[in-house]
Amino acid sequence: MTNKQILEQFWKTMATNDFYAVGQLLHDDYILEWPQSGERIRGRENFSALNTAYPAAGQWTFNLNHIAEDGDLVVTDVSVSDGKLQDRCITFSTIRDGKIWKQIEFWPDSFEAPAWRAQWVEKI
Repeated sequence: MTNKQILEQFWKTMATNDFYAVGQLLHDDYILEWPQSGERIRGRENFSALNTAYPAAGQWTFNLNHIAEDGDLVVTDVSVSDGKLQDRCITFSTIRDGKIWKQIEFWPDSFEAPAWRAQWVEKI
């Protein structure tokens, strides 16, 4: 599999909500960083347990909006929902030995655009 295909498989497997199956795509030395909350998750077991225990209103869905590959680095833009929450996740994934070795995820918060700039922008 190409590095891009590894990440496509990652998000496809995330959509099954079987996070221990997702763990099989992760490197033995896996690291996930969440800079916004200052947290680091080490190892596939911690990744799988955390995601399994994560509070949700329903099944998680993952819609891959964009993917870009540059060597061992793959960047994805994914819309995530549990049926109630609607979030966006930007993930920088580094591949090593055919597995996901390190991920850095950014979960940006949506906000209402200020009215003062309405004359120069379009609503999307």
